[in-house]
Order: sequence, then C-alpha cells, then structure tokens
Amino acid sequence: MPIKIPTGLPAADVLVNENIFVMDEFRASHQDIRPLKIAVLNLMPTKITTETQLIRLLSNTPLQVDLTLLQTVSHTPKHTAPEHMRLFYKNFFDVRSEKFDGLIITGAPVENLPFEEVDYWQELCCVMEWAETNVFTTFFICWAAQAGLYYHYGIPKYQRESKLFGVFSHFAEIPTHPVLRGFDEIFYAPHSRHTEVRREDIEKNEALDIVASSEKAGVYIVASKDGRRLFITGHSEYDRDTLADEYFRDKKKGLDIAVPENYFPDDDPSRQPLNLWRGHAHLLFSNWLNYFVYQNTPYDIKNIGKI
Repeated sequence: MPIKIPTGLPAADVLVNENIFVMDEFRASHQDIRPLKIAVLNLMPTKITTETQLIRLLSNTPLQVDLTLLQTVSHTPKHTAPEHMRLFYKNFFDVRSEKFDGLIITGAPVENLPFEEVDYWQELCCVMEWAETNVFTTFFICWAAQAGLYYHYGIPKYQRESKLFGVFSHFAEIPTHPVLRGFDEIFYAPHSRHTEVRREDIEKNEALDIVASSEKAGVYIVASKDGRRLFITGHSEYDRDTLADEYFRDKKKGLDIAVPENYFPDDDPSRQPLNLWRGHAHLLFSNWLNYFVYQNTPYDIKNIGKI
C-alpha cells in the first residue's frame, strides 16, 4: 500500500521515478480504509531531502499512511523556500487538537548546544508532552533520540572527543524484539554526530531496553518497554550520498573533517560509496509501522490517550 502525501509535494516525482508507490490526497480520499496518521516533525535543515528519505521508507509497507509534515514556529528554516513550507507544512499549534498513530522527530544540527539553549527547545518539549496523550508511539532520530531520552528519562548526552562519522556495523542485543524482526545478525547504519548517550545511564532506567548497539558507534536502538517510544541514535534514512555531501561541504568550507569511516571504497573520496544499510532501513521503519503502530493503535483514533 502507498503513503498518502500532499498533492504537489516535490518528493512525489523522485519516488515515482524510483518505482515507489505514492498516492495523492484525491486518490486516497476515494479508498474506504482507515489510514495510519503519521506526523513528521522535520528539524533537519534540508527539508525536501529529509521528506523524500522518510517517505521512501514509510511507503514500503502494505499499510496506507496519511502523512502530516510539521515545522517549528520558534525557528525559521534558512535552507528551504518559504513557499514550500507554507504549502506543505503545519506547526504544532495547528494540530494540537488532533490525534496521530505515530510521530517521527528527526535529527537536527544543534547537538553541540545544551538542550536548553536550542531556540526551539521549549516548543519541542511541548510537542513531546502533547504526544503523551495525542500520539500512540513516537520514533526519535539521532539528536531527537538524545533529546527524547533527556526529556522523558533525564538521560544526558556527552560530547565525544572526535566526531562519529561513517557507516558502522551493529548487532542485536535483544534478537527477539519486534523492531528487529527479519534483521541480519550484523547490519549497518550511518552515523554523523559529535555527541552520544551512554549505556550505563540507559541501563539504570528499568523502563528502557537497549535493543541494538555497535562496538564503535555505541548504543543504537533504545525502546521503551511499553512500546510508546523508539530511539535511533543514527541515520538509517540517509541516502547513499548523504555522508559524501556532508564531507565535501565541510571540506569546501575548510573545516577539519575526516573521511567517513567504512564508507568510500578504500577510503577514496573519488569513488562512489556503496549503500550497505538500505535493507536495514526499510525493515526498521516497516517494523515500527507494523508492530509499534498498526498492530496496537486503537481503531478509533479518538481513543488514543484514553486506553
């Protein structure tokens, strides 16, 4: 089944050319089915790129998804046209009376700041508090995973000595966990971050499970035992060239950035990287949609937060 997206969203043309089934609002309105209502709070600066990445992954399931894109009002995007934001995005205050089966909160390039110094921190706290009663389950990505662990459980983030940058192997710590169904014993995911959460802090909290980790990248998937929150410390949604774009951008700026690990063949930036994480990414998102959202969310969406 396809994902329902706003008519005219630029991601549609890209995904159709990739043979991914998407459906506009008109066609979806003529299908007699209860779609899953999923909101995406997009905190990444490259809005259109991130939209496309997430829609690609949310589309690859038998479930119909009704997507709502959200932005912050306390921060104005500098890298996306205002017209695009006006046409395709709402803000938290537009939807705070609505219920959603799932919410995805993306990463953001603000990790070197204390949480409280991020200009939209208070607004993000409002969103996370609102989700307690208006969203069935929330999927946190990278910086948002650190922010969610801090807000909900008081787990701090720590500055790393050097940036974690590259593609790293991971393994299951709870192989029977629903989010890992179908996973290989070793799987890969990109990381790009200067900060981290630590195992010892998470293990102190009985409400959380460390589901998967990496010898080099550390804790990767953390899940609340009640299934309401899933924290992913990396960027499984990234395209093949996302890390390369980041590397060449920073090199052009004259910044001191290392070649991403395990990414370019023979660490040669002139060679095209292989996408080693695509299968894992699709499984991760489809398992979340199926086992955390579809199988458990109330059929009557108005009952979210009541039962």
